[in-house]
Amino acid sequence: MKLRTGLLLGAAFATGVAVGPLSGMLGRPLGLAMFPAAWAQAQPNDASRAETYKLLALFGDVFERVRAEYVQPVSDKVLIENALNGMLSGLDPHSNYMNAKSFQDMQVQTTGQFGGLGIEVTQENGFIRVISPIDDTPASRAGVKAGDLILALDGKSVQGLSLNDAVDRMRGPVNSKITLSIKRTGVDKPIELSMKREIIHIQVIKSHMEAGDIGYIRITSFSEQTDSGLRAAYKALQAKAGGKLKGLVLDLRNNPGGLLDQAVAVGDDFIHQGEIVSTRARHPEDSQRWNAQNGDITNGLPMVVLINGGSASASEIVAGALQDHRRAIMMGTRSFGKGSVQTVIPLPGNGAMRLTTARYYTPSGRSIQGLGITPDIEVRSSRTEVPSFLAEREIDLKGALTNTGGTPADTSLPPRQDLPPIAKEIAKLPPEGWPAFDPLKTSTDYQLQQALKVVAAMETMQHAAK
Repeated sequence: MKLRTGLLLGAAFATGVAVGPLSGMLGRPLGLAMFPAAWAQAQPNDASRAETYKLLALFGDVFERVRAEYVQPVSDKVLIENALNGMLSGLDPHSNYMNAKSFQDMQVQTTGQFGGLGIEVTQENGFIRVISPIDDTPASRAGVKAGDLILALDGKSVQGLSLNDAVDRMRGPVNSKITLSIKRTGVDKPIELSMKREIIHIQVIKSHMEAGDIGYIRITSFSEQTDSGLRAAYKALQAKAGGKLKGLVLDLRNNPGGLLDQAVAVGDDFIHQGEIVSTRARHPEDSQRWNAQNGDITNGLPMVVLINGGSASASEIVAGALQDHRRAIMMGTRSFGKGSVQTVIPLPGNGAMRLTTARYYTPSGRSIQGLGITPDIEVRSSRTEVPSFLAEREIDLKGALTNTGGTPADTSLPPRQDLPPIAKEIAKLPPEGWPAFDPLKTSTDYQLQQALKVVAAMETMQHAAK
């Protein structure tokens, strides 16, 4: 059965569990009868076997006691679902269990279309943290922002809900209304945002021409459509420029990740040769390395990549590879810092488990787990942006993996010597009076405007060197 490896950060779909019939077991303590696979695994010694048996017997005893004495009847399925969800979600923020419906929702999502609000989320301290809204969805149009903390749905607190249950509640019939109560950094009172649910058709690639024959391509997520869409967008930009495109801005801001193979393919589009990313699993034989094969589709055009705290996982693979190879200049703010790989493992009953199976490393050997990608040129989106590295990054999530096994971040990359002189003149903050950001007016996007300046300066340097 095929496994799919991905780097999707949030949970834009509901997760749960489906279990098979338990007849023949329910009238007696479960002990190891319920866990034959676990018991079959070789244990290092008799003491370990005895301890394992005690723990599994404890689970069986608790199961039976809850079935018999909980204040109201509860189904065996619900109990097992809760147990399995707890076992997996307790490992790290990105492992979870999916029942058949949840698994189907995830598969739909990675093909680029799903229902809901268009929001990538994770769980934090009992609340739901927004990783990023998806462009042109109810969430983005209503004003949901990366880093927002969802406190309540339609006036009902999300505390005590699993991530799966909270996401389920955010789903619903098309055109049905929902109100999110949000706590935002720097705002004293909760913000109430209302929106209507709709089918989310994810436009993973957006592109347009900027002045001076500089192309702009935004990748919103890494679905099955990403690489082909990127190549088509670049081809169209070259046609608009009459084959004389002078540079490219690749926008990965608020891109929460997606499929590993698509991240590798996008990195391969811009790197002529060499490593793109490697993964290291628990067992050395399961570790892998991906190298560039197809050359650079731009033939070395000057390139700036925009990143921010909502750029995660697959986005960070692309950014890390382009930065390590000195293929592009990173601009913006530090990325999220998710350096782990999840494998979706189908299970009997048409459900699946999403299990963290490896850490990934950039070509220089860096692990960005908990650290993120540091931009070569720091530029913030507005003067009012509050720099905060707490409760907005991977490292602050409960159960986040530690950063191990990689080259130390402060020694793996020498200082860049290829930045154009204008890099020293780029202000970190917009000037006083800079217009409020309007997604329909690129002139209000301070980070993009600075990126265009740098691309133009890179093109001038490149032309002078010929």
